Parts: sequence; C-alpha cells; structure tokens
Amino acid sequence: MSRVYNFSAGPSMLPVEVLETAQKEMLDYNGSGMSVMEMSHRSKWYDDIIKTAEADLRELMHIPDNYKVMFLQGGGSTQFAMIPLNLFQKGKCDLVNTGQWTKKAMQEAKKFGTVNVVASSEDKVFNYIPSLDKSKFDPEADYFYICYNNTIYGTRWTTLPETGNVPLVADLSSMIMSEEIDITKFGLAFAGAQKNVGPAGVTIAIVRDDLIGHAAANCPTMLDYKIHADAGSLYNTPPCYAIYVAGLVFKWLKKNGGVSEMQKINEEKAGILYDFLDNSMMFRGTVVPKDRSLMNVPFVTEDEDLNAKFIKEATAAGFVNLKGHRTVGGMRASIYNAMPVEGVKALVEFMKKFELDNK
Repeated sequence: MSRVYNFSAGPSMLPVEVLETAQKEMLDYNGSGMSVMEMSHRSKWYDDIIKTAEADLRELMHIPDNYKVMFLQGGGSTQFAMIPLNLFQKGKCDLVNTGQWTKKAMQEAKKFGTVNVVASSEDKVFNYIPSLDKSKFDPEADYFYICYNNTIYGTRWTTLPETGNVPLVADLSSMIMSEEIDITKFGLAFAGAQKNVGPAGVTIAIVRDDLIGHAAANCPTMLDYKIHADAGSLYNTPPCYAIYVAGLVFKWLKKNGGVSEMQKINEEKAGILYDFLDNSMMFRGTVVPKDRSLMNVPFVTEDEDLNAKFIKEATAAGFVNLKGHRTVGGMRASIYNAMPVEGVKALVEFMKKFELDNK
C-alpha cells in the first residue's frame, strides 16, 4: 500500500529516509549482529548512539555547555511534576494559561506549591496568546512557565515574556527544531519526542546547570534531574530505540540544512495553508492571525455535518488524522518537519475540490 499524508498531532509522521535507515539496520546495527532494540545500553554501540544524538541535538539547537541535555521517559506529563520538584525553592511559580497542557502543568505544580496565573486565553477557547501585564509577575517566583506552541489550539508565542532573574521554563513539545530559538532565553525547556523528533517514549529535557541539584528532599530518585544529568541519561535503561530513531532524525535535519532551513520550509507550508483558509468561502482558521502556529493548524466549516463529511472523504483520499481536538471541533492539520510541502499543497487542492463539490 502507498503511504498516506499523515496530519496527526502525535505520534506523527517521520521522514521516510529515517524509516528506511531504521528498516535497513533493524536486524544488524553497524555490524553488531543485533538490532538496537536488543543491545545493552551499556554497550559500546549504544554509547556511540546516545552520545552522537546528544552532540547533534546540541549542534542543531546551539545548546551551550552550561546546559545539560537529558533523554528521559514519562513524556511531557512527567515533566509537569519534575519541574516543580526540582525548581521550587520558595514554592511558587508564574504561569500563562494558553491551553490544555498548561492547565495540566498548573494542576501538577499546585500539588507542590503555589501557581500564580499571570494571564489566560481560556475566555476565547485559547485561540490567542494573551498580552501580559508585568505588574502581575512575581519577582520572587522560582520560575515562569509557558507552552511555546499549543498543539490543540494552534497558537504559538512570537515574543517571549521578559522575566528578568526568574528562569523561563517552556514546553517545546510540538515545535522543537521547527524554527530557530535562542535556548539561552530559557532556564529549562523540554519536549516529548512524538511530534517533531521521533517515536513516543523519549522526552528531551534541556536544563541550565544552576537549576540542577536543588530537588526537594522527598523527590523520587527518578524525578531528580541531577541523577539523570550525572549519569548521562543512563541511570537506568533508557528508551533505547526511541533515542536511536531521534538520532536518525537529527542526522536527517543536519543533512537538510538544519533548523534554519527547516524554518523556511515550515513557514512556506503554513503560508500555503493559511492563505487558502483566509480566502476560502467554506473553511476558516480558528486562531487570531498574529498568534498562528507553524505546526498545528485548526480549521472549521460552519456546519458539523460538513466537517464530518470532509474528514471522511479526506481520509478516503489519503489525508489522515485530520479530525480536530474535541475542545475545538472541526479539523486540525499538524504539519511538522517531516510533512513535505507537497503534502500541504495536495491537501489544499483537495480542500478546493471539496469546497466546489459542496457549495
């Protein structure tokens, strides 16, 4: 069967070239006579895999030496607890509520301290990034938390909050390596891999050195960044295969011009889709234009039955996983790094035809 265009928000599509390399190396990685799935995480082969993956990630994201890079387990959801357990000293943080994932981070942080919600866009189903009033920032906060790109609602930060001496913490899960960012603006950043990096199972945490080593006394061992940083992400058996595939994705990114080149392609893809939505008589985007995501594009018609018909016909035509999140409805096209420009162009052509056929 031919491959479909997979617009899933995650787990999402991977570059074909990466899948082909993984397929070729499935039974025998680099002359080891073993699959990466079978080898010890203490072996010389795996040591090379994880160290190369970290070095390539550092190069792609320009991560300086005073930041630790960790390959962890538990997804972004575990980070919601790890962050307060490691960063709370005074026991309070600032947070901007821009969607479901900041709400979950807030609920988790409240188990360990106080959360000051600086601003929220919940009043309009999170379809914009709220403007911030600096007088509401707590200069005594242990950290200031944001979700950089909101997968469900299709919004993204275009200007970061100026938080002074308070470390900025960001969930980068659905935009990591899709556009150039200055990682030194953050004290801590993390990303679940299953959207833009690789298969589910590994979470990347990038943490500034001065924020490591202050975990709460009752912090579980596996939730202490220092444990993982000191052990080079090998304190326990890591998600070996997921890290291996992530490493292949990093090599693919480097070969294709790195993050800056990927940003140009992502801006082109998003531009094609938003331009169509802005001129369509049937479909419309749901997000305030200035806050639109490059990665996740929610859109709707004004009719639920028409939405359902579109999703059904799109799926039959090979455009899959376009159903929107239940809190927004309609459709959502996630156009991560691995989605080729041709896939977005083909989707727009299909939408044009659907619009003509359903006037």
